[in-house]
Amino acid sequence: MSLLKQLDKKELSELLSKCWMTHDGMWFYNCFVELGIEKANQLNKAAISSLAPIEIKRFKKALGIKEDKIKNFEDFRSFFTSISEVLIPDFMNVSWSFPEKNIMRWEFNDKKCFAYNGIKMLGMTDKYECGPIYRIECWLKGMGINYEITPKIEKCISPDQGKCSGAFKLKFI
Repeated sequence: MSLLKQLDKKELSELLSKCWMTHDGMWFYNCFVELGIEKANQLNKAAISSLAPIEIKRFKKALGIKEDKIKNFEDFRSFFTSISEVLIPDFMNVSWSFPEKNIMRWEFNDKKCFAYNGIKMLGMTDKYECGPIYRIECWLKGMGINYEITPKIEKCISPDQGKCSGAFKLKFI
């Protein structure tokens, strides 16, 4: 029997995302070993910022959303919820919520952020610049949505705060 016939949609999403995140992690690791943590962070953020608009465009097309269709919070919440099912699978250990209008919250569970867990093995949690939340920021920028983020994320906040959680306040024009 073929693999596609053996796996349901959720299992397929998990498998493909794990493979992709393993590639991403190995790419980061090899940049780190070859070039150091500062350059690895810089290259990681450059890759994320150039990937995000392509992802957004592809998912809008797959969902039949016209280029300028995401104009308000309800449009965004519907879009984000739809793509999250594919791009943010369970193994990433994060939950997203919309507790009030124009607010999107994230919280990594007690297993912690999947990226943090990988970086922890390198002993670089104090120097790692967060990729997962930066990716969400790049998605927002790619959709032309202004936002404020609390807390401001630069370096991984888990070592200092013991967890990673926060909120985006979305601003639609």
